[in-house]
Amino acid sequence: MAAPALVALAHGSRDPRSSATVTALVDEVKALRPDLRIEKAFLDLSRPSFDTVVDRLVRAGHDEIVVVPLLLVAAFHAKVDVPEAIANATARHPGLKITATDVLGLEPRFLEVLDERMRESLRAARVRELDALVLAAAGSSDPLANQAVARLARVWGSHHKLPITAAYAAAAPPATGEAVRQFRAEGRRHIAVASLFLAPGTLLDRATELALEAGAVAVSAPLGAHPEIARTVLARYAVGAVELVPV
Repeated sequence: MAAPALVALAHGSRDPRSSATVTALVDEVKALRPDLRIEKAFLDLSRPSFDTVVDRLVRAGHDEIVVVPLLLVAAFHAKVDVPEAIANATARHPGLKITATDVLGLEPRFLEVLDERMRESLRAARVRELDALVLAAAGSSDPLANQAVARLARVWGSHHKLPITAAYAAAAPPATGEAVRQFRAEGRRHIAVASLFLAPGTLLDRATELALEAGAVAVSAPLGAHPEIARTVLARYAVGAVELVPV
């Protein structure tokens, strides 16, 4: 029996850098598991669409699909958009089995990726001293999603023994600029911002602009196509594939 196909499902963006990052990440996943049929897809704004990819897999003879949402928090897209997309696809293809895994989430091991991206940005800015950190995320209207970001920030700050605050690009305060200004009001002058985003885009650009205007000494690149992220995609897939096995 062939293994279920893996669809890495991202939200999508008008920014071509976002889809390029998703493509690079999926290429990392394929390199780890060349035996699997692995496809990228997008919910909106980018191509290929989820429906297009599902149709392609069905034509190729696949009757089981594991969808791994490329999302960092379990908010609206994970709770509404992904289930709706799967329901529509299964309605169009009777007999097709599709299961969605948990989102990528905010795994503690992603802090290692944040550290790596932060070191890169500090080297580029020739910064050798820090006295505060800001963890910048997209933000959500779901308070539980924002609380998850805040918890990860506390873990990261504790690891580095530095004061830290979470900031959000939309939907929730504080914005990155506000977070940086608050630290500066406390007398701190070496404040770096880590980007808890999977890929570049308008929200991250705005968060970066606000942080630098407020006096941040460095802003890191997003997590991107990192091997650790790729391994997490495969870990989610493994759980989803087991769920498709008949009991």
